[in-house]
Amino acid sequence: MLIGEVSLSAFDYVALNEKGREKKGTLEGDNARQVRQKLRDKGLVPISVEMTVDKAGGNKAAGFTFIRHGFNTAELSLITRQFATLSQAGLTIEESLGAVAKQTKRPKVRSILLAVRAKVVEGYTLAVAMSDFPGAFPQLYRATVAAGEQSGHLDLVLEELADYTESSHETGRKIKNALIYPAVLVIFCLLILVGLLRFVVPKIVEVFDGSGQTLPFLTRALIAASDFLGNYGGWLLLLILASILGFFQAMQREKFRYWIHSKVLKMPLFGTMSLGINAARVCSTLSILSASGVQLVDALKISGEVVSNLILRDSIIDASNRVREGSSLSHSLDQSGYFPPMMVQMIASGESGGELDKMLSRAARNQERELESLVSTLVSLFEPMMMIFMGGMVLTIVLAIMLPIISLNSLVG
Repeated sequence: MLIGEVSLSAFDYVALNEKGREKKGTLEGDNARQVRQKLRDKGLVPISVEMTVDKAGGNKAAGFTFIRHGFNTAELSLITRQFATLSQAGLTIEESLGAVAKQTKRPKVRSILLAVRAKVVEGYTLAVAMSDFPGAFPQLYRATVAAGEQSGHLDLVLEELADYTESSHETGRKIKNALIYPAVLVIFCLLILVGLLRFVVPKIVEVFDGSGQTLPFLTRALIAASDFLGNYGGWLLLLILASILGFFQAMQREKFRYWIHSKVLKMPLFGTMSLGINAARVCSTLSILSASGVQLVDALKISGEVVSNLILRDSIIDASNRVREGSSLSHSLDQSGYFPPMMVQMIASGESGGELDKMLSRAARNQERELESLVSTLVSLFEPMMMIFMGGMVLTIVLAIMLPIISLNSLVG
């Protein structure tokens, strides 16, 4: 920072305009008094002016998919791309941050960017300034930026980081969109089934009350299910909600979460999906950090923190210890027994050919394609399976209603 340069800070304000309506935003200034004067010059009446602090604290180890109370993946991707473009155009870090802050429409995003800019103006590095907002800028992001600053090629590193965030956002979006339809279909089928048992079956069963005949077992079972929903449906719903809440509370304990994650990896389909997601995340993280000049051991540690499954996270930590002792990356990952053989083979090929970062990127894309293919296959199979299930349930209800009618007609005949 140059001698005599004014150090500006970001301030969040709440003010009233001429019509008495509340307005919120962020302004830069030497102190809160100067910001209040700027608001008065704009015709606003300041109510509160506070220095922007870390309000974006989230899960540091959540990766790009699980950022909380900061930027979502779409915002982080857009901001990184804009920042990379401005940096390559020759703008300084302060100018780039200011320009990106002006472009955004969300006050929260603008506030964080201006706060980061204020720290940079004070003389801090960009990575250190971003560390005040771990919920907005994950550790992988900050480590990559720090490597770019140390190497003197921040613009190139930001370009790679922008590609990575965009790719991560697109992959996550495809998977979420593919899973929305099955979820809606399940809910819709359950609602239809509950509606039939709760409202349709009781009215039809009233016909058999005065017949005096012994009803078939299927009909009696259907009536019992309908009566159960009528008498205890509300309690059943409360029990389901309490179970869901209890599960999420239990997931806060690492021991229980470790047990759940171990079971997930052993499940036929969910285990493959969890492994594919985390393997792609590990390869992508290692690729961008390796290309940015981060040491492999440090890159493995960061990769372990962006992995969501605790079992796989421990295996990454063990792999980093083996690499520190002199083992190759491919051999270290293969020792865990979790990662796909194709991925390990591609990494081994990259190590032997001296192109580890490129092969890691290729392995990440390969894992993402396999994951998308698996999700597409599951979705295509899920629809006919749900149709068969619903058809079977409706057929059961129809048979339960028709069997006593047929028996009654036989007796009358």
